[in-house]
Amino acid sequence: MMDLVEQPNITWQAAHRACEAALCRAGEMEVEVAVALVDGGGRLIAFLRSQRAPFHCSEIAQDKAYTAAGFKLATHRWAEVSKDFSPAVAEGLRQRDRMVMFGGGFPILVNGECAGGIGVSGASEEQDMECAVTALNLIGADTESIK
Repeated sequence: MMDLVEQPNITWQAAHRACEAALCRAGEMEVEVAVALVDGGGRLIAFLRSQRAPFHCSEIAQDKAYTAAGFKLATHRWAEVSKDFSPAVAEGLRQRDRMVMFGGGFPILVNGECAGGIGVSGASEEQDMECAVTALNLIGADTESIK
């Protein structure tokens, strides 16, 4: 018999609620953003964009979510974490396609397991992060261990 590993994944329903929560928070702050959620395997499961968000933000939000889910690490933490890497490793990571090393992407952690990632792009790093954390709080994801 083959050994298998179960992968927790966010549901599409929770992903859509999270997208809406992030966009609502962006609206309260009067900023335009794109919001993307990926499942535990990095596949896009939900996406919404403010109508006036810069079009590049759509792809950046997806890449933030992908990076956060793949490494189970908030994207804003990469500047700090990569200081411990050799120059070759740090440069190699920076050059990876879809790798984002600035704020706005968070893993979706539930009971220590990564069920996906969220990425927000279009405003300042701090505003992107605030929108994402608002969404994570709404769906009951862990926000303490990702800061």
